[in-house]
Amino acid sequence: MSSPEIVVQVLRARLRTARITYKELARRIGMSESSMKRVFGQKDMSLGRLALICKVADLAMDEVLREAADRAPRVDTLTLAQERSLVADPRLLLMAICCLGQWTLAQIVETYDLTEAECIRLLVKLDRLGLIRLRPDNSYRLQVALSFHWRADGPAQQYLRSHVVPDYFAGRFGGAGEVVMCQPARLSEASAREMVQRVRQLGAELARLQTQDSKLPAAQRDGYTLMVGLRSWEFGVFTALRRSARVKSSAIRPAAPGRA
Repeated sequence: MSSPEIVVQVLRARLRTARITYKELARRIGMSESSMKRVFGQKDMSLGRLALICKVADLAMDEVLREAADRAPRVDTLTLAQERSLVADPRLLLMAICCLGQWTLAQIVETYDLTEAECIRLLVKLDRLGLIRLRPDNSYRLQVALSFHWRADGPAQQYLRSHVVPDYFAGRFGGAGEVVMCQPARLSEASAREMVQRVRQLGAELARLQTQDSKLPAAQRDGYTLMVGLRSWEFGVFTALRRSARVKSSAIRPAAPGRA
């Protein structure tokens, strides 16, 4: 769905909430009801027309545009340059994770040893990288999907393997709302691809729950991290126990002529 279509969709929902029909809206503007329906049916609208409709319907145009921007599709994969910039600066990476967690500037300053000025500088960097859109009041809008994924074997994945994974799995996973699984299986390539899609759906569900819980007071929410992987792999200790190709080949080698 394009941005103009989303604006029309949000405007239609706002009018419905205000219980303003096309007929009533047309009356206030001085148009016919059929003409008004055509305006909304085109799924595009000039700023002048949008401003007029918002004015006669007593709607805040900036709120309509902001909600439309929040609904707009967001990228689900970072560029190589974006990932390199994040992993090169731990503080910038921390700020990016906080933004993905939808923290406010005040919450970040209260929690971490960062001044407000430092946080704003980091937010400006994230804005320049295209990860957020910084607003004049120092709030922000995410430009990436909450369920985005890192590049395969990119800078972020390399950083995760070296620093994050060991620290993450050092935990006990015994608290409420915690679980760890290691479940082997023998699958076809088609089934493995299906599992990858299910994993991505799980990430999307986590993002949905985060958005839902963002309305709760901060004291009722805590930081959780979902780390899921699926790959063709065998534990190195097990691989060392496999019969070598040499042993296998000798086991099936026919006896030399003239020997029992």
